[in-house]
Amino acid sequence: MNDVAAARILIRSLDLTSLNRGDTQETIKDLCARAVTPYGPTAAVCVCPEFIPTALRELTDNVKIATVVNFPDGSADLKRLEKETRQALKLGADEIDAVLPYRDFLNGGEKICAEFLNKARELTKDKTLKIIIESGELKSTVNIRKAAQMAVDAGADFIKTSTGKTPVSATPEAANAILEVIKTSGKDIGFKASGGIKTLEDAKKYLSLAVAVMGPDWISAKHFRIGASSLLNNLLEHLDKGY
Repeated sequence: MNDVAAARILIRSLDLTSLNRGDTQETIKDLCARAVTPYGPTAAVCVCPEFIPTALRELTDNVKIATVVNFPDGSADLKRLEKETRQALKLGADEIDAVLPYRDFLNGGEKICAEFLNKARELTKDKTLKIIIESGELKSTVNIRKAAQMAVDAGADFIKTSTGKTPVSATPEAANAILEVIKTSGKDIGFKASGGIKTLEDAKKYLSLAVAVMGPDWISAKHFRIGASSLLNNLLEHLDKGY
């Protein structure tokens, strides 16, 4: 796949993201304006819950609004999960990115994680649920596969690598492990890579992996997402230059 074709696919698969403490109304307005490009809209914008109303005012129906809950710490507190999820949905979020309680997972608390995941699915109902497994903290392929399988079993719509707030975010190795779990499950579940993906070259690694494991017909915003902020500018540069 040449760079122009890849860039076009990646723009349509992009969750254009701003999840920073210093975000303002103007930051989010600018993010939403950038989400509608000359080459088509991004799949979604991903913003902190308090900025959902701003995104709703600024966006067209062609761009989904994603937000985060129990982020980025991955708390297993079910009351917090319920409060934050209900509030986000009330404000108008289309998609919820929730963090697997990965510290509990690493300490043998798989039952706690399962309860959390099932509660997240119950709360989000027919909305898109992305489970962030924080693959950089899980470290081993065995842990990544196990966490991904738990997300599959709970009925997640997407499995996402990372919050982007830890020293190690998305890696091709973690992505491959997650994609293989999805493939083996036979379920209609998507994959999202997030954290540290800044250039077309970075993003193409994940696109190529997804094509190799899942097949080219699987690639669409329904199944494949990249979570990033600065990536869009690089993609647009390639498209504007035609290479």
